[in-house]
Amino acid sequence: MSPRIRFLIGGVQKAGTSALASYLADHPALVLPVDKEAHVFDAPGFDEDWGVAEIDALYARRLPGEDGRLTGDATPIYCLHPRLVQRIARYNPAMRWIILLRDPVDRALSQYRMERGRGTETWPLVPAMLFERRRLRRRDDDWSTDSPLRLHSHRLRGDYTRQLAVLRSHFPAQQLLVLTQAELASAPAATLARVYEFLGVPPPPQAPVERRVFEGNYRPYGRRHPVRLLLNWLLRDEVRDFRQRRGWEG
Repeated sequence: MSPRIRFLIGGVQKAGTSALASYLADHPALVLPVDKEAHVFDAPGFDEDWGVAEIDALYARRLPGEDGRLTGDATPIYCLHPRLVQRIARYNPAMRWIILLRDPVDRALSQYRMERGRGTETWPLVPAMLFERRRLRRRDDDWSTDSPLRLHSHRLRGDYTRQLAVLRSHFPAQQLLVLTQAELASAPAATLARVYEFLGVPPPPQAPVERRVFEGNYRPYGRRHPVRLLLNWLLRDEVRDFRQRRGWEG
């Protein structure tokens, strides 16, 4: 049985995945879950013995009619944890991954603000960043809905070099497309052309309506604000790797 899901917008959170999913959902040759994120491979009750049929049955509940179109998913947490990548590799070794990256400090601030707005992050910003590893200790394989791994991984999700290394250990380089939020925001047509080519579909008959790729300015945390300077120091390795595109190529 051929796997139903053929491509993933598999990461990272707060890096433009919603905008990209919206663009691709409008393409007549592509289909994505109606609510964007299916959260199948990171489901708390995921059974390691499930095969293609069981996983496809879970996806069927979340997909509109496919009609022979290329089917994907846009769940950003999929690239975060090696176990999720392993599950996906077992399900479909030919999976194509689209990974959007963003400056790790801006990404961490964006996730923190989102979780504060939801009421799931109650710690002040600086302690949340300083003591993240302690909060995640012994919870690195906890996929419950209120797990610190989901809600408080502000720094961990910015370790792109590690995540890309895990992906490349399970999938060949030609099945990975790494982009940035800035590319999608500043040059959507050129970025989408790369995505269409990567997925093997022609450009849509009509140019897509341009989406807003949310970036935010995170006031009061301006470029010289002490908190931002602290985050740049805490995430210095991640920021360096991002700026040097270290680990992006196979």
